[in-house]
Amino acid sequence: MLILLPPSEGKAAPASGSPVDLDALSFPELTGERVDLLAALVRLCRTDPATAASALGLGPQQADEVARNAELAQAPAAPAREVYTGVLYEALGLRSLRGATARRADASLLITSGLWGLLRPSDVIAAYRLGGGVSLPGTGPLAAYWRRPLAKSLPATAGDDLVVDLRSSTYTAFWRPTGDIADRTVVVRVLHEHDGRRTVVSHHNKATKGRLVRQLLDDGRASGARGPRTPEAFARTLTRLGWTAELTPPPRPGRPATVDVVVAEVATS
Repeated sequence: MLILLPPSEGKAAPASGSPVDLDALSFPELTGERVDLLAALVRLCRTDPATAASALGLGPQQADEVARNAELAQAPAAPAREVYTGVLYEALGLRSLRGATARRADASLLITSGLWGLLRPSDVIAAYRLGGGVSLPGTGPLAAYWRRPLAKSLPATAGDDLVVDLRSSTYTAFWRPTGDIADRTVVVRVLHEHDGRRTVVSHHNKATKGRLVRQLLDDGRASGARGPRTPEAFARTLTRLGWTAELTPPPRPGRPATVDVVVAEVATS
């Protein structure tokens, strides 16, 4: 099972450590794109901070984010599991994983990143500011920038496994499954049920997704070699783990199925 995660806007900047080694990151076929994008981001933030702030969607009080980007090539780096600190990652608790569970996380989790393309939790990166919806001057929209290389990397990585897509809409634009891989892909939504009505959860769905992924990793039957291989089996696995999970078949061939995780209380952490 391959679980696709978004990055988090919140990041912890490592206080010490060697800079990122692009050649050491997973998915070496993406090194060329990483080199070019990192250089473009650093150059923009060094030479034109005002334009950089506008492109990155930053306000006057966030000038330090631009300054940090300007020094990315020399900035201390740490494993991605320690750098990402958003709601989903806090609920998932990657930093606390040990032993077999940590190994399952590194094998099963893929983070879609505006700067790095794809990452595993153990990949060593610097803290950065580059949201997936950004269009960099001279580079263009990041979704378009990454679409072609990820169209090769992700299917090859998924192989015959089930793909569980927990990405936000911004990052689904980086890669959309097609053909037979779409038949093995399931998109997870979180719905809040209250007084008989269901609503799509926005911000706090991240905490629910983090807790859900943590359960899957802790449960060897779910994330190991005998884990679910179809959307139907995935929905049954969530039910076994105590979730209310409802499967909706794809609207047409070549599109992913959807599993709605229905919660009575919205998780905040």
